[in-house]
Amino acid sequence: MTLTVGSLFSGIGGLDLGLERAGMKVIWQSEIDPFACKVLEKHWPGVPNYGDIKRIDWDTVERPDIICGGYPCQPFSCAGQRNGTNDPRHLWPWVRESISRLQPRFAILENVRGHLTLGGLQVIGELAEIGYDAEWRIVPASGLGARHQRERIIIVAYPSGIRRPGWWSAFKGGHAEAREHAIRGAEYWKDEPAVGRMADGVSNRMDRLRGLGNAVVPQVGEYIGRLITTIG
Repeated sequence: MTLTVGSLFSGIGGLDLGLERAGMKVIWQSEIDPFACKVLEKHWPGVPNYGDIKRIDWDTVERPDIICGGYPCQPFSCAGQRNGTNDPRHLWPWVRESISRLQPRFAILENVRGHLTLGGLQVIGELAEIGYDAEWRIVPASGLGARHQRERIIIVAYPSGIRRPGWWSAFKGGHAEAREHAIRGAEYWKDEPAVGRMADGVSNRMDRLRGLGNAVVPQVGEYIGRLITTIG
């Protein structure tokens, strides 16, 4: 059975692409950035983009097997002021609402490593309040063959009381089959693109840089997706 995905804060679709590589199907997205929306429309034609998460009527949205999303990191990032819940970009409450209303089989959430020490425990606690257990680990892009670190916390949540034998040990220690699938073919990382910082004379260069910088590395999404599909 193909697992369906509802994608929040879709960006240019890095997490979506990874989950589709793991055999899943994206059935809706939510993104407001104009450039990112154009990318999504090109690569996921026909998939509805519900736009601003604050304005979505969840009663009108198809229930997916999985809700995924990397909600804004600025409130928690060590590179910023770390204003947490006082930051106007703190959008976790709307993510929680989507999970509570749609009751997916899984939620896959992504954020910066700094979320571990600011806000992360609150998220875990609020997931428990709406009936979800959660497990998490730091997954660096370098752990899947990239030439850069890009450490990110990945939280996987599922309805409380559902036993998932082997899931914790696999998620905590890595699962060889899932990881090998995600990095299979050295061509994934053989040559990373030359992403220079100069934007003069290059169409949409700044938009592309921002999109790449905010994106989840697809191999990370594929790794997590394969853990779910192979272990359940």
